[in-house]
Amino acid sequence: MKKRVLVTGGAGFLGSNLCKRLLEDGHYVIAVDNLYTGRIENIQPFFSNPDFEFVQHDITEPMDIKVEEIYNAACPASPPHYQKSPTFTTKTCVQGLIHMLDIATKYHAKILQFSTSEVYGDPQIHPQPEQYRGYVNPIGIRSCYDEGKRCGEALCFDYAREFHTRVKVIRIFNTYGPNMDPKDGRVVSNLIMQALKGEDITIYGDGSQTRSFCYVDDLIEGIVRMMDSKDEIMGPVNLGNPGEFTILELAQRIIEKTNTISKIQYCPLPADDPLQRKPVIEKAKELLSWEPQVSLDQGLDATIPYFKRQLAAMA
Repeated sequence: MKKRVLVTGGAGFLGSNLCKRLLEDGHYVIAVDNLYTGRIENIQPFFSNPDFEFVQHDITEPMDIKVEEIYNAACPASPPHYQKSPTFTTKTCVQGLIHMLDIATKYHAKILQFSTSEVYGDPQIHPQPEQYRGYVNPIGIRSCYDEGKRCGEALCFDYAREFHTRVKVIRIFNTYGPNMDPKDGRVVSNLIMQALKGEDITIYGDGSQTRSFCYVDDLIEGIVRMMDSKDEIMGPVNLGNPGEFTILELAQRIIEKTNTISKIQYCPLPADDPLQRKPVIEKAKELLSWEPQVSLDQGLDATIPYFKRQLAAMA
């Protein structure tokens, strides 16, 4: 059934991939983005589609739009971007979400909040299940994002309890793939771009910190399944690939796949950088019949050509 769907952050990495999927599924999609980190080129291919609409708007300001579903993906998600404007990041996480929750409440729409594995902070439990409440520095350089997203989860469940708003919350672990910003400062884009340029590949710390990398198509499938699930499935639900790799392992695979002359350069570890990240995805398996299908090697093979094209366009 065709639905009228709002995607905030629709020109961003995840938002644009989600818009593509929703259009393929036959829905009318309204992408909202202030273009702080979103990029018009990510959604340019949709402009000729009569079922796609783009609205340039900052969700920290009120808006009123009648829709049946809201995917709230708006927020700077890479450390360089959210640390550049920390108060704006917190406003987006909190005030922006309040505006979306108000729309969902008014029109009895379902709203799916894009939360993050960063709510677990630098975890003392490994891997991380949804019932773990996290170990987060509330006043550190990452707190605008970490605590902003934690507050966002609280708001969702408070709206559900107080106003019976139809909310869903997912916690997204590291994701990569086409439509990433080559300059966003995230580890996969950083390492691939450095390798393609033949520059030194920078690894923070000794490279032993671990991450779990989910290819974007797998994540989008999980997101859509969460939205389509019964109203009583509110979450939070972890979405990510439980395959765990050290940053050094990731760098070595990228060096091999790009056949680069780059050498590894070790740099000091940033403040509050988590040492471990790995999702427990049993809830997603049970409730959504979802688990990732794309291996890290397959995902990198699909992602590296995208960054080659981005690099050529910059030349």
